[in-house]
Amino acid sequence: MEQFEKNRIIEALIFASDEPLSLKDIVEILKSSEETHLRIKITEDEVLSIIRELNKEYVDTNRAFRIIQAAGGFQFATLPDFAIWLGLMAKEKSKRKLSQSALETLAVIAYKQPVTKPEIEAIRGVNVDYMLNALLERDLITIVGRAATPGRPLLYGTTKTFLKHFGINDLIDLPKPREIEEILNDNSFEVEKELFKRMNKNQPTTEENNGESNQNTPENEKTQ
Repeated sequence: MEQFEKNRIIEALIFASDEPLSLKDIVEILKSSEETHLRIKITEDEVLSIIRELNKEYVDTNRAFRIIQAAGGFQFATLPDFAIWLGLMAKEKSKRKLSQSALETLAVIAYKQPVTKPEIEAIRGVNVDYMLNALLERDLITIVGRAATPGRPLLYGTTKTFLKHFGINDLIDLPKPREIEEILNDNSFEVEKELFKRMNKNQPTTEENNGESNQNTPENEKTQ
């Protein structure tokens, strides 16, 4: 295999990885194919040499990024010169709030999970295809399995990103209806306030139930 192709493969691996790749990781990946003709025998020193060649290429072509060593491995990073623009991008992203429809859909999933799309639509009364895709893209929800019902519909649940975003350690920390009013008094988190507002608004009152049990509250779900 030509050196140029090895360079591009190693470049692709480091670029696509969610975490730093060590030299050992790269060597193992390159030789792990089940197809013999795709296996690449290479040493850690050769990988390191290729990474240096790639960085020289980025310097020569005046690219805005380099491959850096971090946490025992290698990953792509932009140059400090561009920090101000990256900061502006991050600030702009932080302004993007979940829409009311997305918040309502997320609230249903958070309190009813695991839950299917038909169940979500039955509660919300609208099609939620777009909202599910949007929440999946933001890693706030994930597919956790399939329901044991006709058609085997997908089951949705929240993610670790959801917990991190809303500042909770576990789903049992989700606020009970009686706690929502207190949470709304805290002005720290606008998105969180809106989510809890939507959940509170959708909770039936005692008068609305006319003595019937409230089956939509988190407390009653735990006892069902």
